[in-house]
Amino acid sequence: MKKLTKRQKTFQEQVDKQELYPLDQAISILKETQGAKFDETVDVAIRLGVDPRKADQMVRGTCSLPHGLGKQVRVLVFAKGEKEIEARDAGADYVGGDDLIEKIQKEGWFDYDRVVSTPDMMSKVGKIGKILGPRGLMPNPKVGTVTFEIADVVKNIKAGQVQFRVDKFGNLHVPVGKISFSVEKLQENIQSFLDTVNRLKPSTAKGVYVKNVSVSSTMGPGLKVSLGR
Repeated sequence: MKKLTKRQKTFQEQVDKQELYPLDQAISILKETQGAKFDETVDVAIRLGVDPRKADQMVRGTCSLPHGLGKQVRVLVFAKGEKEIEARDAGADYVGGDDLIEKIQKEGWFDYDRVVSTPDMMSKVGKIGKILGPRGLMPNPKVGTVTFEIADVVKNIKAGQVQFRVDKFGNLHVPVGKISFSVEKLQENIQSFLDTVNRLKPSTAKGVYVKNVSVSSTMGPGLKVSLGR
């Protein structure tokens, strides 16, 4: 039988996997049990009562976290002319067109976290759709990443906007900050995300929409959260 580490023993002592914790208590436990030598990311997972196979029950969108993610988000923008200058001025890390598309095709280049494009560049960006798509990086007008409002989008992403899409099992999973954040800041980030998800409830979804919510840290336990919060 594998011997438990000191940290795993702490998890067992302090965490009841069947318990539904108030959100603030769940966050406090994650902070109390942290032991990694780096600033762990805190994640939220939500199980939704939707059928993602049906187009009218696909839940996807973006949420601007009030306290950001606590990390630098690298943004790649496909644009030309004035919009290229606008993207650079807004803080985009990489801006270009054919040159960056070729780099992705030939080198498998992925040193960025989010991708934005102006509508007039999408015919070219579509050539690398099979490369970006599986990694969740393909620009999409439904989440605001295909737009001429480049400056606003880049600034929002840099400020801590997260993008999400329900998977084939009806789950959403997003980062909501760092374990070094205060309980209050993490709670406000998580609540903002939950509010956004609730606003996106499909009119065709029947029964319970948000089935369960859990929070976890990179190296820590997963804690179920009381929906009454």
